[in-house]
Amino acid sequence: MIEHRVRELLEDKVELDIEGIDRLYLNAYQPRLQTGGGVVGFFREHRGAVVASTSLMGPMSKAFVADIHRFANTEGIEIVQFERGQRKDDETQRRLKQFRAGEGVLYIGVAQEKFAGLRVRKKISAHTGTTFPWLYRSTVMCNQYDFYVVDEDFGPLFIKFSSYFPDTARVCLNGHEYAKRQLQKSGIAFEGLDNGIRTCADPQRLQQILDDLDEDRIEAVVRTWFARLPHPFTAADRAAGDRDERSILQAEFARTQVFERPLAGRHLFEEIIRENLDLGRPEQVSLIFERRITKRTPGRFRTRVITQGVTPSLHIRDKSTKIKQYFKEERALRTETTINNSRDFAVGRRLHNLPALRAIGFAANRRVLEVEKISQDCQLGEAVFDQVNRPQVVDGQRASALAFGDARAMALFQALCLFVLMPEGFRNATLRQSVAELMGEAPEGYGPGRMTYDLRRLRLHGLIKRIPHTHRYEVTALGKRVCLFFTKVNARVIRPGLSQLFDGCPKAPNRPLAAAIKQFDRSREQLFAEAKLAA
Repeated sequence: MIEHRVRELLEDKVELDIEGIDRLYLNAYQPRLQTGGGVVGFFREHRGAVVASTSLMGPMSKAFVADIHRFANTEGIEIVQFERGQRKDDETQRRLKQFRAGEGVLYIGVAQEKFAGLRVRKKISAHTGTTFPWLYRSTVMCNQYDFYVVDEDFGPLFIKFSSYFPDTARVCLNGHEYAKRQLQKSGIAFEGLDNGIRTCADPQRLQQILDDLDEDRIEAVVRTWFARLPHPFTAADRAAGDRDERSILQAEFARTQVFERPLAGRHLFEEIIRENLDLGRPEQVSLIFERRITKRTPGRFRTRVITQGVTPSLHIRDKSTKIKQYFKEERALRTETTINNSRDFAVGRRLHNLPALRAIGFAANRRVLEVEKISQDCQLGEAVFDQVNRPQVVDGQRASALAFGDARAMALFQALCLFVLMPEGFRNATLRQSVAELMGEAPEGYGPGRMTYDLRRLRLHGLIKRIPHTHRYEVTALGKRVCLFFTKVNARVIRPGLSQLFDGCPKAPNRPLAAAIKQFDRSREQLFAEAKLAA
């Protein structure tokens, strides 16, 4: 069978390659109502109340719910009470197939969910001894009203309103659905995937549409629907300065590569699966069939390959960020980075930070694909191999060798393979734990001082570099090649090869290398016997 390499498949067999925002989940909130002091000011200064109390919140909630029912009756929109365990997406897809208007509200869904609200408790003043009400944040169960709408420019999206003060809203929209709507309006022929695009008559225009989806367009569509739907705060409340803001709860950034033939895509993903199963990191990778990972599942799962039925997917986790790669509808390779906490990258949550998160997400996707290409093309020239295996002097600083075969050096290379995909690099402590495990030592046995020494060696050899203004490091392009090459040679050639040379290995007698060595030994003995030199 012809061997298919990842680089060849990605460069020669892809007919459409696009990247863009996928799902975006936003929080719509009033900044002044996120603290007890702000709520007190709202009720006392704006609403004219003597004392801020939860009793003032109830009438607001009832009035908002009444507005929702009035709106539904006026517009002829059905309100659906979701049952426990009911899949909301199934209901939405069913109604979308029947929807014929250009835009409008599909239906309103109601379900009880947990919500971070405000409560009041009595506290005693340390100065006067009198009691006073104290507002504090707490988790409550309350009805959530989901407005499933179809927008002329964005396609399907939903807005979730809480019926409990401070009535925070959630907005979920999809960049690929936005792109489909824009292609339709421009008269450009295309064929859609589920949450994606398979073919397009003008790929450059499609990529430009995805690039143009920015925070201003997103803010505009949110405000448009907030103006059309019932709102928990009155026009007077909003005119008084209680303008809602947007923060990013979750952002997905996707790259979709559509193959010219399904078989080419299948070959690609099989190669990717193989690379992630045997790169010397079994404690980080597992192949699971119809198995559900829960909090009680033993072991650490940071990089794993999950197979549901026959469709495999690769998952990589770094703090609150997830990278997922899978073969979509037997035609497209989807690589997507989901950022759940922008502060992991020292980026704020407000919507205007979307360009910074976009750059991080797309860079993470590209890094995954780059490493997958290098993993099958990581040969080293003699000069590079010699450089790593000899001591180096850089700017007057001496770095000892990282010799191939040395247990500590090999543990370093193998551990770095775990971090070449991480969007924000790694720290001394995180790498130290992995190296200690690979050397079979307790973390305290391989202390911070030894790790600092090894980081210095890796840096002076050009295998890692420090991320400016941080205490984190990232693997360089040279480092990726060296780490993958050394680890693969050791894991795939040296260890299995040597195991075949000893009869103690159960599988050795039936392996080609072992058979060849035995034949060589027999031929050598025969040659010496014929020369009358046998012992």
